[in-house]
Order: sequence, then structure tokens, then C-alpha cells
Amino acid sequence: MPVISAPYAFNEGDLYVDLESICGHPLYLKCEAFNFAGSIKLKAANEMVENAERDGILKADSVLVESSSGNLGVALSMIAASKGYRFLCVTDSRCNLSTRLLMEALGSEVHIVADQDSNGGFLGTRIEYVRSLCASDDRYVWLSQYTNAGNWTAHYRTTAPEIARRFPELDVLFVGAGTTGTLMGCARYFREWHRPVRIVAVDAAGSVAFGGEPGRRMIPGLGMSMRPPLLDESFVDEVIRVEEPDTIRMCHRMARHGFLFGGSTGTVVSGATDWLSRHDAGDLTAVAVAPDLGERYLDTIYQTNWLQDLYGDQVLAAEDGDRVPDTGDEAQVPDTRDTTPPKPLPREPKPASRAPARRRSTT
Repeated sequence: MPVISAPYAFNEGDLYVDLESICGHPLYLKCEAFNFAGSIKLKAANEMVENAERDGILKADSVLVESSSGNLGVALSMIAASKGYRFLCVTDSRCNLSTRLLMEALGSEVHIVADQDSNGGFLGTRIEYVRSLCASDDRYVWLSQYTNAGNWTAHYRTTAPEIARRFPELDVLFVGAGTTGTLMGCARYFREWHRPVRIVAVDAAGSVAFGGEPGRRMIPGLGMSMRPPLLDESFVDEVIRVEEPDTIRMCHRMARHGFLFGGSTGTVVSGATDWLSRHDAGDLTAVAVAPDLGERYLDTIYQTNWLQDLYGDQVLAAEDGDRVPDTGDEAQVPDTRDTTPPKPLPREPKPASRAPARRRSTT
């Protein structure tokens, strides 16, 4: 058992769940949430912060700022608290309340944008707000998970080799598509591997990451309202789009077997199950990547009233006829989100002479 002094120093990378008894097809699920950030985003966050420190972009008085729908924000909150940085997460109304409270508990500031962008999402609005902050004060440092190469190199160095060591006969890999950091890191690694591996990207219906018309998306995590700058489709063999009701049903199906996973994981497993059902999968070694667990979704995809309001009474109709437990009577946590802009940063007294201004990162 390791002994650590920094929370980002621990990550369990070799835990897999055999889902064949749940999904009806041979599928191994790589669980990436067993760290102090609670999701796969710890890997990218750690890589980007360390790169910025090494390049001299992050200083003692720097304020990290990032656009995130939740998991990266939590990871950066944890790292910032451990290293002594201030952190401001710019998110939107789809961010789970428990996620926002977790970031605030770690000492971070959370700003929530309310206006949708031209594609009906919030990403464009979030990025515009981050850019305005960086223009207003040179102490803000934007790591930009959407363009930062550290987002995919983290998985090229860690996630993909972990899978390769455990499954040397891997045939097909299912990876969720958001910023596409995990997808591109794994796809680039296995393109260079000793045997061909089919890379299947799993996206949320309504996302425009791989083209198509934008649509309503209420579950945070996967999907984008713009084309991901990191995406290179030449490394992707196939794309599967999953409707949100299918994500929800898969989450509840796994929960009925004792595995409480998050919305991103439900999307990936649903897409993988659909793909395996349409292929001769009996002799295939198939792995899917699970980005998160389900605790942060208790007030959304595991809350019956929320589901019925958005998706109707039949969204939880189980295929096998089992009744899904009703949790709609649980007490609701009041939403106390603050959408006012953050206060200007106080400036420290400056000496008479100043060193040349440092370059601020936009990658």
C-alpha cells in the first residue's frame, strides 16, 4: 500500500469490471475513478499543471482558470489546493450541484454561465468568459483542456499502456468523446502497437464533436457543442452516438447489480453494448473506459423526479421487467448557485522596477 503526501500522487489504474453478466456480451470496464479527484480527469489535470510549472507559466501568484462541466474542475480544485494555487472553474447550469459543492469545499471559486451559445450549448459562452478574464488580469492562467496537448499525452503515457499490459490480445476499445483527450491518447498509442485495435468513439447524441446537428444534452461529461480541436478522426475507426435515455437506463441497470457509475460511464457502456450486439463478439477481447462513478449524479440521473421531468415517466422502464427503485422522495438539496462574476483580484504592492511580463499560456 503506497504512502503519499499529495492527493494527486495516487491513482488506481489496474481495476477492471467484467460486465458480461450485466450486458450479455464479453466486455471489460476499466475503472478510472479510484483517486482523490474521483475521475479520469486527474490524469490530464496533473499533466497540464506540471507542464505549465515546468515551462514557467505558473507562478506563485497565478490563478488557474478553466472551463469544465465538472470532473476536470474537481481535479484542478484538488491539485490547486494541494499546491497552493487559486482556482476558478467556469461551468454552466448542467454541472451537478454536488460537483459544484465539492469544488467549493476544496477552496475553489465557481462561476456559472447562463447563456447558451449558437449551437445550443454552453461551451462557447464559457470559453468567451474565460478569455475575458485572462484579458483583464495577467495573473489568470488558462490551461485550455480543449487545445492542450497534455490532455491527450497523459493518456498516451498512462491509460493506454495500462490497458495494453492487462489485455495484450485487445481487439476493440470503446472510449467516450468529450474534449477527446482520452480518445486521442489511447488511439495514438494503439496505432503504434504490435497488433491492430479497433478504436470506437462513443459520443452523446446531440453533440457536434463528429458533425451533425446540435441537440439538447442535459447530462454533463461527454459530447461537445463544437468540434474538439484535439480530435484527429484518422485515428478513429467508428463513432457511436448514444441517446440520453439509453445512458440513464444503462446506469440504472449497472446500479441494480451494485455498480454505481456516472453518466459518462453509462454512455460508454451503452454504446459498447450496442456495438457488441451487432457484431460477432464471442471471440473478441473488448475493453471500455469508465471515466467516473455515480455519487455526483445522485441528484440527476439517479433522482426519479429529475428524470421524469426531463425524459418522461417511461425512461426507467427496464428491459427485463424489473422495477427500478423509486428514490423520488429523497430530500432535495437547495440550489444556491451564485452566477455573479468573481470579484477583481487584489493586487500586491509592486516594487519600483519590474521584471519583463511573462507570457501567458493559451494552450
